[in-house]
Amino acid sequence: MRYPQIRAFTGEPGVIRLAGHRGARGVLPENTMEGFEFTLNTGVKLLELDVTATRDGVVVITHNHRLTRSMVRDAEGNWLQGEEPKVAALTYAELQQYDAGGLDSSSAYGQRFPDQAFLSGVRIPRLADLLALLQRPQHQDVHLFLEIKSDPDLLADTAARQRLVETVVADVRNAEMQPRTVLHSFDWDLLADCQRIAPEMPASFLTQLPENDADVGEDSSKEVNPVAGCSVLDLPARVATAKGQFWCPYYLDITADALVLARDLGLTTMVWTVNEPEDIDRMITLGVDVICSDYPGRVQRLLLKQGMHWLPAAER
Repeated sequence: MRYPQIRAFTGEPGVIRLAGHRGARGVLPENTMEGFEFTLNTGVKLLELDVTATRDGVVVITHNHRLTRSMVRDAEGNWLQGEEPKVAALTYAELQQYDAGGLDSSSAYGQRFPDQAFLSGVRIPRLADLLALLQRPQHQDVHLFLEIKSDPDLLADTAARQRLVETVVADVRNAEMQPRTVLHSFDWDLLADCQRIAPEMPASFLTQLPENDADVGEDSSKEVNPVAGCSVLDLPARVATAKGQFWCPYYLDITADALVLARDLGLTTMVWTVNEPEDIDRMITLGVDVICSDYPGRVQRLLLKQGMHWLPAAER
């Protein structure tokens, strides 16, 4: 197999793989070391996370391009006021002055995750911090969906976009994590850069059809996702034509017929972000390869209830 890491993301009879979305966003602060460690300690072997770079070129794990007042506090512990600072405009040292350990329960975003623990003194981590954690002996079988965030303000800046991919890839290579990493994006042009710069890592194509609403309180990737005018049945062939190995549709978009098409084209399929029990059950019934969830414990329990697991017997 050209990409041996794909095995870790591929389902089989009785097994649907499980990815913790931004760690376990429903339970602990997203894209934090605290959240990732918790998720790993529950036996989840796949992590999905987001990266971008600071002004001084440090790759950090965060979803939004700006520090969002619904989830970031200043050095005094107050929710951000005024204009939200852009991550790319801050140095890594400046970024460390902010606390990303909780949600403002009065915000629309905070109300989506009422059970998330509230912590203090939590910093936005470097990608290198997580990669170092995954070098520990107990985490040698953990694999990553590494989503490179595409900045809509830089769509015409080819050099900046390539520089971001090169910086991310350098971190992964420095940690020798290429065999455990999949490069993942809504921006298919950015994925073409990934394929050219890092041909040793498979490309994962995220999709969300325009008719489905963007998630409340967070950056939307619809502006950079080239699927306008498509039906769900168009998407697997388009991903295969772009030489992708993974198709990652929004869970409300996937259908049984589309999944058959993806399988016939040799694509591994992950659905995101599946949180409600009835939706998780539907994905299990469909038989996708990977379910990505903010509540990995819910997926574990529902798989076990059906006599299934998120890991093959040899990996348990």
